[in-house]
Amino acid sequence: MCRSIKTLRPPVTEEAGPEDFHAAALQYVRKISGFRAPSARNKAAFDAAVDAVEEATRRLLDEIEVRPAPSRAADAQARQPA
Repeated sequence: MCRSIKTLRPPVTEEAGPEDFHAAALQYVRKISGFRAPSARNKAAFDAAVDAVEEATRRLLDEIEVRPAPSRAADAQARQPA
């Protein structure tokens, strides 16, 4: 019913955008609701949930701070005995 939701934060995914946020939100709401597509009576609630999760995803990714990954050369130097 729902494929895995991928990591959207840098540096894992450098160019995640609104389409990625919407797709992840849709996957999440489908998974927790158990509906691939809601009935007409549930469509408004389903769509509102997707919008809310999409906005929360965007806000989270805008606000978190990610430490840059160390370069391989610096990492190798740090592991060598002095």
